[in-house]
Amino acid sequence: MNSLQIKSKKEYDEVMARIEKLLQKSTELGGFDKLSDLDRKSLADLSLLAENYEDNIPLMPIKTPETLADMLRYKMYEKDLKQKQMASLLGVSEAFISGLLSGKRKLTIELAKNLHTKLNIDAHFLLMTA
Repeated sequence: MNSLQIKSKKEYDEVMARIEKLLQKSTELGGFDKLSDLDRKSLADLSLLAENYEDNIPLMPIKTPETLADMLRYKMYEKDLKQKQMASLLGVSEAFISGLLSGKRKLTIELAKNLHTKLNIDAHFLLMTA
């Protein structure tokens, strides 16, 4: 992991685990002021890294997706999928996914079924945004 920037959800999870350990240590010692200078600096640095990563997530702060494209982007982030992986999972071409994300393609019944069963997207949402 680059020490200046978190580049993936996995790295973010690792940073959050380190933050949690430092917070637990602080609690056990009786407060932040009981942490060593190095631990306090590490906690501050890790917190900034996490905050910067969170600020760059497309749907942060988390909002309810209002369009099919937003929902697809959210599901891709949630499941750590690239467009190619999403297309394979849903049984469509990468170009079709790209078209959905750009609004140039319309949802088909077959794809709606796959989105509902494979990605757990609410059927009512799919009907309302189709």
